[in-house]
Amino acid sequence: MSAGIALITASTAAVGGPAMAAERPGGTVLPWGSATATWTSTSPAPGVEVRTASISVPQAHPVWTVTVQAPAVNRMTGAAAWAELGDARWAAKSVSQLAAAGIEAHVDRVPWPAFTDTPHGIEGSRVRVGGLPTQADAKKQAEAVTAAGLHPLVEWTGYDVDQAPDRESVHVGIVDPTVFHGSVVADHGDAVAGRSTTSAQARAAGSVLAVNAGFFITSDADGVQGTQAGLGVYGGVLDAQSSGGRAALILQDGGRHSQVANLTSRATVRDGASSYSINGTNRVPGKIRDCGRPGVSPTEQPRQDFTCTSADDLVEFTSHYGTDLPTGVDAQAVLDGRGRVVDADTVGGKVPTGGEVLQGIGTAATWLKAHAVVGRRLTVDERVRDSAGRTVPLTGRTGIVSAGPILLRGGKVTIDAATEGVVDPADLSFGYAWAEQRQPRTLAGTDARGRLILVTVDGRQPGVSEGATLEEAARLMRGLGAVNALNLDGGGSTAMAINGTVVNRPSDATGERAVGDTVQIIP
Repeated sequence: MSAGIALITASTAAVGGPAMAAERPGGTVLPWGSATATWTSTSPAPGVEVRTASISVPQAHPVWTVTVQAPAVNRMTGAAAWAELGDARWAAKSVSQLAAAGIEAHVDRVPWPAFTDTPHGIEGSRVRVGGLPTQADAKKQAEAVTAAGLHPLVEWTGYDVDQAPDRESVHVGIVDPTVFHGSVVADHGDAVAGRSTTSAQARAAGSVLAVNAGFFITSDADGVQGTQAGLGVYGGVLDAQSSGGRAALILQDGGRHSQVANLTSRATVRDGASSYSINGTNRVPGKIRDCGRPGVSPTEQPRQDFTCTSADDLVEFTSHYGTDLPTGVDAQAVLDGRGRVVDADTVGGKVPTGGEVLQGIGTAATWLKAHAVVGRRLTVDERVRDSAGRTVPLTGRTGIVSAGPILLRGGKVTIDAATEGVVDPADLSFGYAWAEQRQPRTLAGTDARGRLILVTVDGRQPGVSEGATLEEAARLMRGLGAVNALNLDGGGSTAMAINGTVVNRPSDATGERAVGDTVQIIP
């Protein structure tokens, strides 16, 4: 924790019995069974409080193990894949094959989590070998499993939802808009097309509290690094289009009013009576990270960490883009601040200050070439709507970050994991570890008093902090008093900064990860 932040409170709650749960002062129930939790609290600004919990579960005894992976097929690509779960017939055959090699294995029947849009009952069978004290021991056992003709995976059982973790580290930021008189903003750093750490963005913004926010592109093969893989609005400007109707955090009036909702975006360019849909903003035409847009292939539904394609694609670039424009396109039009076409002959370059650029491929390029005539005015219309069809006003003090899935609605656990594309009941090779095992998580929600709750749960660190499943994340947010909540980007991106200094423990071996956007609390 950064220097100059005073310790306000410290307390410990110990709760025994497997059916009970640890509580922090105020009665918030944690989702990790019988536990001991030590809470400390700091206040980096009036109306802003950060509570930190160090949680231990004495009854938990996770070990290293070897999971036998089942052969599978990626439903989107048809490529061979591996899954941690298979059917009962495959499990029985695998156990017999291991026994013939002198290796004893056991089978666990793994139930579906309490998602709202997936089947109930047993999801699949998991085959495992041994409970070993060290990772090195597990790797050695995995070699024997490979020699038996199977495909092993070394795992820490503390990441399993069917066993309590031994350690958790949780940071909770609470912003009370009736007391805090600054701004809560969505921030993408210097440019949409760029990555910087949460703490670097915090220092640049002068914030007292910050967390990482939405999903973003991390590889040049999927587009431009740092650009959002989902809806992003910064200072009222729609800088990234939605991925289906995924969850989003809306910050209206500089964060005086925060809301969690499923949102979609739509944009259209018009030339008189003729129009064409703009299917993306600030991304490479033809590449749609996380899918979820009309007319893209192989799916129009959201699909986490998957890049869809489109041969006919019109993309808008705003002045927030911040880097060279793509060059592999069929047509480009540069518009000034009034929407008048000032250049329709060149490709590439940069977005002019106060202007915008349209790029098209396929039929979108055909439309653009016919209508983007120098001197002609084109009108771009953009709308963001919630799941009820209501328009979300975009003013200069509106920010939106998005990820998914929704965790809570009206105080009830409501995880639409399949709808938001983070699991696929028809493809068990997709999303199991991401959604159903413990991972580092960043979460956001609002409580009945209108306060914003920002949470990080460290993970991927055996003996230090295991993380949370999506279901555990939802119950944690409900226990903290949230009535509506969503999952933000997690994994190595999970970070919380106070006064520009990271206070949690990011999971990447190289330290804090550079991200696409953040939520910043600025006094």
